[in-house]
Amino acid sequence: MHGYFTDQRHEALRQRVRDFAESEVRPRIAEMEASRSVCHDLSRLIARQGWIGATVHRAYGGMGAGHVAKTLIIEELSRVSAAMGAMVQASQLGVAKIVHFGSEEQKKTWLPAIASGDCLPTIAVTEPQSGGHVLGMSSTAVRDGDDYVLNGRKIYVGNSHVGDLHGVVVRTGEGSRGLSAFLVESGTPGFRVGEQQPAMGLHGFSFGELFFDNCRVPSANLLGREGDGLSVAYSSSVLYGRPNLTAVSLGIHQAVLDETTRFCTERQRYGKPLADLGNIKLKLGRIQSRLLLARLSAYHAVHLLDQGLPCDAELMNAKLVNVESALESARDAMDIHAACGLFTDRPVERFLRDAHHIFAPAGTSDIQLLRLGELALGRAQGDWSSRLADLLRLEPSEWPEEDEVPDEAPVEPPATVRAESTTPTVPGQRTGPAHQHSRFARPR
Repeated sequence: MHGYFTDQRHEALRQRVRDFAESEVRPRIAEMEASRSVCHDLSRLIARQGWIGATVHRAYGGMGAGHVAKTLIIEELSRVSAAMGAMVQASQLGVAKIVHFGSEEQKKTWLPAIASGDCLPTIAVTEPQSGGHVLGMSSTAVRDGDDYVLNGRKIYVGNSHVGDLHGVVVRTGEGSRGLSAFLVESGTPGFRVGEQQPAMGLHGFSFGELFFDNCRVPSANLLGREGDGLSVAYSSSVLYGRPNLTAVSLGIHQAVLDETTRFCTERQRYGKPLADLGNIKLKLGRIQSRLLLARLSAYHAVHLLDQGLPCDAELMNAKLVNVESALESARDAMDIHAACGLFTDRPVERFLRDAHHIFAPAGTSDIQLLRLGELALGRAQGDWSSRLADLLRLEPSEWPEEDEVPDEAPVEPPATVRAESTTPTVPGQRTGPAHQHSRFARPR
């Protein structure tokens, strides 16, 4: 991908993430697999690297690096630990609602804290009785003076047990215009997190339940306007959820190939390495072919996203291709490992378990095919990449190359905040440049 979808700045970031994943994440995998519970310390350590703010403008303390950079961050973490890749993608998904629908005050309050890693955001939409049918939700918010009172329950919330700021979509009226979104801080009275349940894979990551029992939040925490909840949910899922999960699958897929080729090179049969057997080469060839296609679809889609070009279909297709191909390749890897793959001293069985977890969020493969079929028939709806193009588009940075960047390079804020004070509104947080020098800028 280097030279077309990525440049030297992207690849330097990739190497930093890869080095971090090898030194800080890999040594903790055995502990996460054994405990099968959320890894709070590692989640915070990763967040403090600034990577949750990949798509946050530098004026709010973020990297301002865009969706290609976000994708490679998630991919490289997922190559080592899909659980930690899932953790990062879930909070990057939580960023979307504020970037797209947040007021200027909400952005100034929360984006610097998110970018610095002191606040992990989530998004909570799914409910037990309605599942992926967003309009079937029954959780409510009722206006009471200057507050809203929330009641209900959400499930499968990524980063449920480490999240600090939950973006909750609930019902404030009837029909498709009767959904609204609110920001709920984790310490709010009436809010609680359910007990973490053991899952098949992604050990170290949490995706649990949130409960709201007369949970009172100020009206200032409303995202956008009343009735924008469906737009918040759908745009976040399409523009962040699908590419983020695509990147997790891509990282798993690369790990499958790396581990399986290593196994085939080391393992001996008939006096020679497994890799010399024709049937093994065929299976490895299928894995490699799928991975090449999956990587191309993933980076092509987010490249279009960074250009502000219509790409809803490409984002759907990338998720479909990556999820399905990662699962197929993980099964081929299990075939090659045979009985060796059944034991936890080798990671291949973990790859397969983790890959299954990426299937359902942001729409199963059938959902992606359904939407692509509607596109083929000329009945596609949403077109979120076009509707929010001005918030997604990246422009070439005017900053110099890395070895020429001064320690305190000035960052011009977007037009909406230039005339306002840049004094942090969250104690200890920055609204100026991120601690990592970024080479990217959003349009002004």
